[in-house]
Amino acid sequence: MFDQIFKRASAVARHSAAPFAEERIRYLDYCVHRGDSHWSIRRKAHDLLWISQRLRRRSKLCVTVDQVRSLVVDREVTSGPRLDFPSTRRRLTANACTWLRFLGTLREPVDHIPFGSRLNEYAEWAKQERGLSDATIDRFSRNVRQFLKWYGPLGRPLSGVNATDIDAYLAFGNGRGWARVTVGNTVDALRAFFRFGGQQGWCKGHLANAIPRPRIYALEGLPTGPSWPDVQRLLAALNTPRPADIRDRTILMLFAIYALRESEVANLRLEDIDWQRDQLHIHRAKRGKEQVYPLLPSVGNALVRYLQSVRRSSNHREVFLTLVSPFRPLSLSGLYDIVSYRLKSLNIKSPHYGPHCLRHACGTRLVTEGLTLKEIGDHLGHRRTSSTRTYAKVNLPGLREVAAFDLGELS
Repeated sequence: MFDQIFKRASAVARHSAAPFAEERIRYLDYCVHRGDSHWSIRRKAHDLLWISQRLRRRSKLCVTVDQVRSLVVDREVTSGPRLDFPSTRRRLTANACTWLRFLGTLREPVDHIPFGSRLNEYAEWAKQERGLSDATIDRFSRNVRQFLKWYGPLGRPLSGVNATDIDAYLAFGNGRGWARVTVGNTVDALRAFFRFGGQQGWCKGHLANAIPRPRIYALEGLPTGPSWPDVQRLLAALNTPRPADIRDRTILMLFAIYALRESEVANLRLEDIDWQRDQLHIHRAKRGKEQVYPLLPSVGNALVRYLQSVRRSSNHREVFLTLVSPFRPLSLSGLYDIVSYRLKSLNIKSPHYGPHCLRHACGTRLVTEGLTLKEIGDHLGHRRTSSTRTYAKVNLPGLREVAAFDLGELS
């Protein structure tokens, strides 16, 4: 392996003679097969050589993350990378942890969740008995997990939770700036969790009904997003030959033109693009059904450009992958970060900066273009027309007509 990475015999000998050579070769070979560039593999080989020399006194490579960090802040080390640069320390730590994690020897801290077994019971029941989606279970579990982390240090059993504790936790959330919608989502999750607990007998049976929920008014807020000229400016700014711009521009077009949700873009697969019929097959997250869109020439050209010049060969069938090895499908948080960064980099003002704001921008534009709410709902993939009704509040041309209507002389 080392003779494939380095040309000089002295470099090959130095890497081969260093400690844990076999373990380093296994990892570097894995990096080659997953598509890392030659430059990246050389850099990792140098970093792992330095790390292995720091660990040479150990018979085994079972170390913690804190022990790895201590290696790269040792100011007495005079040879090797410049440890006074924070970027160098971060790179060494990341490469060392990734190598040790690949070997299965990195001892990572376990995030202890108080009463975590009860939460696991609820999640399993919600999936098997109620048939909730993985996304819903994950959202509920995150909210319950945060409550358990807050309640656990009180040192009381789960059976001792009462309505006063819930009120104190919600007050704690309010102090951290939770909106009413966030409080409502938290209450929904806690009610479901404690209702199940009451059925199982490990908490008070009436507790779920005693948790108050803030009133959320239907259609109380306007769908907020950037203006359409700002969306056009955003897409124009990304029309460059840079790989990141090519990929991100294609993603933003799907959000802004087709009003797709984050999960729908993340789960878009290569076989969902029908090039022969110029169609895009979208698996709607809430409808649970497939929806077919015409593949617009501008979007099709952007997809072709991305697939031919940017996307690396991968076993993954998802369309959008990370730009650096290992080439994995983009996560929901990764898509959020892309949209947020691109909007903020152009100083585009928007109440929210995630992908959903581009969905709202699309819906608002369709309203101003004069489409009916039924047509807009179909385009947005709404299950019910009531979901689209909020866009009636941004029908600016209609409001202007009402404002200009002359009722004549009124006394």
